[in-house]
Amino acid sequence: MSNTLNISSGPHVRNKWTTRLIMHVVLLAMLPAAAVGIYVNGLKALWVILASMITAVGTEFLFDKVTGRPDTWKDGSALVTGMMLALTLSADTPLYAPIIGAIFAILVVKCAFGGLGKNFVNPALAARCFLLISFPSAMTVFTVDGVSSATPVAELSAGNVVNITRMFLGTAGGVIGSSIIALLVGGLVLWALDIIRGQICFSVLGGFVLFLGLFGGKGFDPYFLLAHLCGGGVVLGAFFMATDYVTSPVSRLGQTVYGVFIGVLGAMFRVMGTAADSFSYSIIIANLFVPLIDTYIISKPYAFRKRATAIRSGNGEPKKPLLKRIPKPVIALAIIALFSGLALSGAYTVTKDTIDAQKTAANKAAYQAVCPDAETFTSLDEPVAALNGEVYGSGFGRVYINEAVKGVDANGDLVGYAISVTSSEGYDGNVTMYVGISADGTVSSISFTELHETPGKGMLCGEPAFKDQFNGAKVSAFTLNSGSGDEKIDGVSGATKTSSAVVNAVNAALDFYRTSLKGGE
Repeated sequence: MSNTLNISSGPHVRNKWTTRLIMHVVLLAMLPAAAVGIYVNGLKALWVILASMITAVGTEFLFDKVTGRPDTWKDGSALVTGMMLALTLSADTPLYAPIIGAIFAILVVKCAFGGLGKNFVNPALAARCFLLISFPSAMTVFTVDGVSSATPVAELSAGNVVNITRMFLGTAGGVIGSSIIALLVGGLVLWALDIIRGQICFSVLGGFVLFLGLFGGKGFDPYFLLAHLCGGGVVLGAFFMATDYVTSPVSRLGQTVYGVFIGVLGAMFRVMGTAADSFSYSIIIANLFVPLIDTYIISKPYAFRKRATAIRSGNGEPKKPLLKRIPKPVIALAIIALFSGLALSGAYTVTKDTIDAQKTAANKAAYQAVCPDAETFTSLDEPVAALNGEVYGSGFGRVYINEAVKGVDANGDLVGYAISVTSSEGYDGNVTMYVGISADGTVSSISFTELHETPGKGMLCGEPAFKDQFNGAKVSAFTLNSGSGDEKIDGVSGATKTSSAVVNAVNAALDFYRTSLKGGE
């Protein structure tokens, strides 16, 4: 029997909020987003949520029993971790993913470091990053209204039009917890109850918007900024992930610095990175800097009065100005960041014309690679814009038409078209290419602009032995490993998925040519 008493000097603060109560309130705050996700995606979303939460609680329960520790699974933190992880996953994610992710979050990230309060990064986000690295194909499967589709942020990054209203409501596809209105309801309730700090969530959003406005390429365009804010887990991360007590700074100034750092880093990944949905990484990286922030930005002790501060200084002088109280390393980092931003902004302004000229030349080279007889090219924006950035057709899988241009010779006669098309069903991501189609409907050639498949297998689709099979063929559609004549395409051995993605993309380009471009307009 233990009668140990904890004795400490005053002042003492008592609060009715216990860990268990806070966790249950946070769980309730996430329910609106979960409910919208289940309503939009059906029962498959519910199974993902249940699999994640049950596994998280079960893992902590077994860990407590095996190690002889108190029943920490009862405090509700495992339920919150399971729910958070599930909200960051697609409803189409195979059930093994949330199960493996929940085990990793609880066993490796939380319990292995001592349990609640000892983990150095957010368990749910660490698990999501682990799943993205370990199972990239399973983590990038999304459907909208039963049709395979890319996430809204992936569409936005590709330059396509997105529906902000649907993103705000949570009906545009993406992860289960994608409803911005539901997340705001839950997040603002937590903020109103003082469970989360506004310094973190609002500085995350502010830093994100500021960086996008300065370096996103479109200034402070409301549509552009809102579209990015409503996608990619920004709101979910700002209100529910970044505000985790254990992995966020203690002081209010530190929380503001931490939040701005997350927002700027997330926007930087969004603008300059290759993965559209990468906001999780910005929070994980910021978690690692929290000990440094807490070391240099220290909170004023509770009940430490101004007069006591003056007396402590020795001569009753007033408190030092804010700039003198901020540690020099923090000021140095702020100055470096400021000048770096000004330098980047100035460099962009100075080199913008050169960059645009190089981009135009690169585009023309890509067009001529598949339409060599053309002298000049004219963009055909209207038929592409009419597709609204949605999946093209119904028999080509997740294929998107990105761009179409018309090529004419020196006499102004039409010689063909160059159509940029992307298939999202490659083995390891997107497969993007230009398809050249002559004026009579003959495929002149194809040229890849994005192909990141497995070396020695899927990458062989970029070799002449495979892609040259399309050259000079005039067919209504190609078939993979079946049929006869020009319509038959022999797939790359061991790379059926990539071969199929290429064939579907070319067939979509042919269909787009026949239905939208034939006739020269």
